Amino acid sequence: MLLNGDCPEGLKKEAGAPEPPRENGLDEAEPGEETTGQEVIVIQDTGFSVKILAPGIEPFSLQVSPQEMVQEIHQVLMDREDTCHRTCFSLHLDGNMLDHFSELRSVEGLQEGSVLRVVEEPYTVREARIHVRHVRDLLKSLDPSDAFNGVDCNSLSFLSVFTDGDLGDSGKRKKGLEMDPIDCTPPEYILPGSRERPLCPLQPQNRDWKPLQCLKVLTMSGWNPPPGNRKMHGDLMYLFVITAEDRQVSITASTRGFYLNQSTAYHFNPKPASPRFLSHSLVELLNQISPTFKKNFAALQKKRVQRHPFERIATPFQVYSWTAPQAEHAMDCVRAEDAYTSRLGYEEHIPGQTRDWNEELQTTRELPRKNLPERLLRERAIFKVHSDFTAAATRGAMAVIDGNVMAINPSEETKMQMFIWNNIFFSLGFDVRDHYKDFGGDVAAYVAPTNDLNGVRTYNAVDVEGLYTLGTVVVDYRGYRVTAQSIIPGILERDQEQSVIYGSIDFGKTVVSHPRYLELLERTSRPLKILRHRVLNDRDEEVELCSSVECKGIIGNDGRHYILDLLRTFPPDLNFLPVPGEVLPEECTRAGFPRAHRHKLCCLRQELVDAFVEHRYLLFMKLAALQLMQQKASKTENPTSLENGSPPSSESKPEDPPAPEAGSKEEGSSASGLAKVKELAETIASDDGTDPRSREVIRNACKAVGSISSTAFDVRFNPDIFSPGVRFPESCQEEVRDQKQLLKDAAAFLLSCQIPGLVKDCADHAVLPMDGATLAEVMRQRGINMRYLGKVLDLVLRSPAREQLDHIYKIGIGELITRSAKHIFKTYLQGVELSGLSAAISHFLNCFLSSYPNPVAHLPADELVSKKRNRRRRNRPPGAADNTAWAVMTPQELWKNICQEAKNYFDFSLECETVDQAVEIYGLQKITLLREISLKTGIQILLKEYSFDSRHKPAFTEEDVLNIFPVVKHVNPKASDAFHFFQSGQAKVQQGFLKEGCELINEALNLFNNVYGAMHVEICACLRLLARLHYIMGDYAEALSNQQKAVLMSERVLGIEHPSTIQEYMHLALYCFASSQLSTALSLLYRARYLTLLVFGEDHPEMALLDNNIGLVLHGVMEYDLSLRFLENALAVSTKYHGPKSLKVALSHHLVARVYESKAEFRSALQHEKEGYTIYKTQLGEDHEKTKESSEYLKCLTQQAVALQRTMNEIYRNGSSANIPPLKFTAPSMASVLEQLNVINGILFIPLSQKDLENLKAEVARRHQLQEAIKNRDKAEEPMATEPEPAGASEDAASQPPAAKDPSSPSLQE
Repeated sequence: MLLNGDCPEGLKKEAGAPEPPRENGLDEAEPGEETTGQEVIVIQDTGFSVKILAPGIEPFSLQVSPQEMVQEIHQVLMDREDTCHRTCFSLHLDGNMLDHFSELRSVEGLQEGSVLRVVEEPYTVREARIHVRHVRDLLKSLDPSDAFNGVDCNSLSFLSVFTDGDLGDSGKRKKGLEMDPIDCTPPEYILPGSRERPLCPLQPQNRDWKPLQCLKVLTMSGWNPPPGNRKMHGDLMYLFVITAEDRQVSITASTRGFYLNQSTAYHFNPKPASPRFLSHSLVELLNQISPTFKKNFAALQKKRVQRHPFERIATPFQVYSWTAPQAEHAMDCVRAEDAYTSRLGYEEHIPGQTRDWNEELQTTRELPRKNLPERLLRERAIFKVHSDFTAAATRGAMAVIDGNVMAINPSEETKMQMFIWNNIFFSLGFDVRDHYKDFGGDVAAYVAPTNDLNGVRTYNAVDVEGLYTLGTVVVDYRGYRVTAQSIIPGILERDQEQSVIYGSIDFGKTVVSHPRYLELLERTSRPLKILRHRVLNDRDEEVELCSSVECKGIIGNDGRHYILDLLRTFPPDLNFLPVPGEVLPEECTRAGFPRAHRHKLCCLRQELVDAFVEHRYLLFMKLAALQLMQQKASKTENPTSLENGSPPSSESKPEDPPAPEAGSKEEGSSASGLAKVKELAETIASDDGTDPRSREVIRNACKAVGSISSTAFDVRFNPDIFSPGVRFPESCQEEVRDQKQLLKDAAAFLLSCQIPGLVKDCADHAVLPMDGATLAEVMRQRGINMRYLGKVLDLVLRSPAREQLDHIYKIGIGELITRSAKHIFKTYLQGVELSGLSAAISHFLNCFLSSYPNPVAHLPADELVSKKRNRRRRNRPPGAADNTAWAVMTPQELWKNICQEAKNYFDFSLECETVDQAVEIYGLQKITLLREISLKTGIQILLKEYSFDSRHKPAFTEEDVLNIFPVVKHVNPKASDAFHFFQSGQAKVQQGFLKEGCELINEALNLFNNVYGAMHVEICACLRLLARLHYIMGDYAEALSNQQKAVLMSERVLGIEHPSTIQEYMHLALYCFASSQLSTALSLLYRARYLTLLVFGEDHPEMALLDNNIGLVLHGVMEYDLSLRFLENALAVSTKYHGPKSLKVALSHHLVARVYESKAEFRSALQHEKEGYTIYKTQLGEDHEKTKESSEYLKCLTQQAVALQRTMNEIYRNGSSANIPPLKFTAPSMASVLEQLNVINGILFIPLSQKDLENLKAEVARRHQLQEAIKNRDKAEEPMATEPEPAGASEDAASQPPAAKDPSSPSLQE
C-alpha cells in the first residue's frame, strides 16, 4: 500500500528527515507499537470478582472487568442457566441501586469480593413485553428456524455435528491414544471419482434440533389491552397459554408479576384463579402449573448453556442460507406481533421513538479520536450504528418492494415513487425524470447506487473531520434495486436547487463551488488521487472543483457539510467508453477496446488507481534515481549531498556502476531494488534542489510519469475528463490533454499488467479461488472489474499454462453463465405478482438447470383469481408488465439469451445451447450452478435431492422454492488500530519472532473484539493465525480451541460452505489429529471434501492437499486400500496442476510409496519412490538432503523387497517346513504420520541454534526485500508452463526441506 501522497511528502523539500516510501503497509504499523505501548495498558485493566445474591438460588461469584457497564452484568445474568428467567431487576450494592449505564470502575465501593443483590423491580408494559420476548427466545434457543429464515442475525453452524460437542472436553475424555477401532469408511459420495453430488448432507440434521416441547401455545390474548378499570389494578397485558398437558390458561401480566386469571376464550374474568400464585417471572409461574414445562425447560436450558457461545451470538450482518429443510410452521406470539407492529414502537428497546439514523451516524463520526481508548470507542460506535442501520434499511427495502410502505409521492407512476420509513429514505433504481438519459437510462440508474456506495465507502475510509456522507445501503430484492439513505436534516423542506452549494445537479450544465467544500475535499484529494481542477458553467465562468461535477455539497439544517452522489469518485474506464476522435493505446485496441458498454458510468476501481500510481512511482524512481546516482558518482567529493541526514555517498558507491539499462532491466538488481528505491527517495529528498542538474532530472522524470507537480512525484486523476456535458476552460487545455493520456495509460495498464498478473498468480497457485465469489474477490483486489471477466477467460485460454488454469477456467465460465442468468432473472422477476412468485422462480430454475425439455409454468390456480378484475389497480409493483409473461419462457430461449448476454456484456462466446451442453463442454456441475445462482439472487430452495438430469419430469416444483431474500451491499467500517496490530504481528511472525508475533496478534484480537463484538470475518483471520502459532509452539490444546472458534465463526459469518470455511475445517482436522482425536479429524476432512465437491468439484488444486491429508490419516489408522485411493487421486491432481516435475508431485509419489511399503507391495513402492527420486535429483541436485533421503529410502525398500523374495523362494523350495525369519512390516507411527501432515500443510519445525536464528533473520530480511522488489516488478511476464516452480511458490514450499524453503516464513505458510 504505497499511498500516493506519502511519497511526495518525503520528496518535497520539507524540514526534518524525509519519510521513506512505505511498502506494503507493514512499516506503517510499526510505529504504532511504540505509540500504543502505554495506551494499551488502559484497556487491560485487571478484572476482579464480585458475589451475586439472587432470590431463590445459592450465591455465586462472577468475574468482571472495570470498563464493563452494569448493563453487561444484567446480560450475563439473563444468559446464565439459573438466572436466565429474570429480566426486570436491578443490582444493589450496600442498599444503593446501580445505574444501568455506568461503568463498573465509576461505582463507589465496588471491589474484589463486593456483594451485589439482585432486586426484582415492578413491571411496566415495556418491561413485560421484553420479559415475554425473552422467555420466547429461551424456549426457541435451540430451534434453528430463525437461522433458516434469516432473521435477527441468526445463522447456521454444523461443526458440532462432526465433533460431537465441544472439542476441548473430548480431548480430556479420550486422553488415551484413540486406538480402539474407529469407523473410517467415508460415505460413498465423497470417494474419489464418485459422480453423485447430493445436497442433503450440506445441512445434516442436528440432534438438538428436535426441540423439547415445553408449551403448545404462548400468545397474546385477544382480551388485550386491559380496560381502564383493570389498568388501575395494575394489569399490563394478558397472555394465553396451552400447556403440554393440553390445559388452557389465561395469564395476567401485572406490575407485580404474573398470575393466572379466570378468563376463557369467550368470557372475560380478570379475577385471579387458583392456585393463587403470583410470580415475578413467567417461567416460575409455568413451572407451577405444568410439570412437563418444568422438566423440559430445565433440560433445554442445560443444553443451551452447553453449546459453544459462538453458535448462538448474533452476527453483525444477516447471513442468509440458500437451502433449508422443510420446517413445521409453529405459532409464535412475538413473531406475529413483530410482523404487525413493524416493531417501530420499541425499535431496539428505545422508548417511544424511531431512531434518527442520520444523527446517530454523524454523531459517532464526531467522537474524539486522539488516543487508543477514544478511537476504540469511536470505531465501536460507528460499527454498531452501521450494522443496525443496515438491518433497518434491509427491512425497509423489503417492505417497500412488497408494497407495505406508502409512497411520499403516491400520485406518480410506481417507478418514480419514493418512500420514507423509519427515518430512512428509499428510492428505486429506475431513471426518474430522464436524469441519466445521456448515460444509459435505466441501466445507468441501476448501477449508479453501487458506484455511489463505493464512493461513500472510500470517503468514509479517508475519514476527514468535518466532511459527512450519508448512511447508504443498496438492496436487491425481487428484481428491484432499492437505495436506502439516511436523511439530511431539512432536505425535504427545500428545493434541491436552493440547497446544493457545491457541484452540479444537471451533470455539469450549471456548476457551483464553495470555499469550505474545496478546503474539505482538498484533504481527501491526496489519498484518493483526485485532481483539483476548473470547469466552465453555463455562463462560461470558471468554477473550481475537487471532485466530479455530480458530487453535490449540501449544508444540512444541523450545519454539517454533506456530500452525496459520489458515483464518479473514480476516473472513467476508457476501455468501455468509446469517445469519438480519441485513440486508445495499442494494448487496448489489440484486445478489441474500446467497447460500448450499456451505460457510461464505468469507472476504474480504487484498487486499480492505487496499483497504477504505485507502478508509476517505481518507474519514476528508476528514471530519476539512476540519473542522479550517475551524477553523484561523478561528484562524490561534493559535501552538499550530506544534508538532511542522507546516507554518505560512500554507501551507495558500490551500487553505482550499473548503467541505467542494467537497472531498468531489473533482473540483476531486483534483489537490492527496494533498498535502492528507499535510498533514492532519501537521496532525492536530501538534494535540496540547489543543484540545477538534479532538478532537471526530477522534472524530466515527473513529466515522463505524468506527475502533476514538476518537483515531486504526484499522480492524480481528474474525474470529469470525458464526462458528457462538462467543459474545461481554454487555459487548462494542456492539463486536460495530459489527463486524457493518463486515463488511456491506466486503461492500458489494466489490460497489460493487472489481468496478466492475475492469470500468472493463478497459474502459480499464489491465489486459489474455489467459487465465483472468491474469483470475483481476487479480481477486485487487483482492480479488475467483473465486466473484464470475458477478457480474463480469453487470456486463460491463450495461456501456455492452460492446463494448470483449468480450475480458473471452470469457475470463470460458471460465473459468466450465472451472472448472465442473474441479469435476465432480474427483469424476469419484475413482471411477477407476489402470488406467482414461487411458481415463477421454480419455472426459471427448470429452464436454467433441468434437462426436462419443455417445463410448463403453473399459473396461480384459477378458482382463486377473482372474476371481477378491476381496471387498473393503483398499487402494482413498479414496472409490472403483463403479469403472466414469465410463464412462456422456454429453456431454449433462456439459454439463447444467456449466450447473448455473455457476448454483449462480457464479450465472451459461449458454445452451448442447453444446460446439458454447458455441463458437457465446460465440465461444470449443475449443483454448483444452482448454488451460484441462488446466492446471487437470494433464492432459498428446499433441501432435498433434485433430479436435474431427468428427461421425464422437471427438477423443481413450486413447493421447492421456500423464500427469496434480499442481497445487501453496505459499508464495512474497519477497526484500524486492531488491523495495524494484526499486520505488525504477521510481520513479526514472518521474521521468525513467534512469541512477539503471538502477543501482538492476541492484542489485535482484543481490539477487534472491542470494536466488532465477538463475531467478524477479521476476528476469524486472527483466530486462525493464533491457532497456527500455538500449534507451532507445541500448544495443541490452545491451537484446537482457537481453531474451533475460527471454524464456528467462519460458518456463521461467511456461510457453511464458503471456501474459507472449508480451509478452516482442514486446519482444525490437522490439530485434532495432533491431539490424537483421529475419528474427529477424519470426519472433519470428509466434511471439507464434501463441501469442496459441492462448491466446485473434484478437479481443483486444493483437492490434492485435502486428499493427501485424508490419505495420510487413513494410512495412520492402517486403512491402506482406502488411503491409496485418496493419495493416488492427490498425485493425479498435483501432476495436472503443478506439472509432472514439481516437488509437490515428488512428495506425492513418496506418500504413495510409503503406503505400498506398509502393504508389502514393494515393486509398486519402488516404482513411485524412483519417480520421486528422479524429480528431486533434477530439481535439487545430487547433494541436496531431500535427494539423499529419497535415495536412502530406495535402498531400504530394495532390501525389504530382496528379503521378501528370499523368504518366498525359501517357501517354494522347502514347502511348509521352511525356516522363515520373521518379516518386518512397518505400521506407521503416529509421529511419522504427523510429521508428513505438517510437511504437506506447509508447517515446518526447524530446530535452530541462536546463531542460526540470527543468520536466518538476516536472510529473511534480504528475501523480504527481494520479494517486495519482485512483487513490484510490473512487467507481467506471460506465465510459462515449462518453468519449474520457484522455491517460494505458495505451498510448493511445503514439500521442500528447510534449506530450500522460502525462509520468509520459517514456520508458517499461510
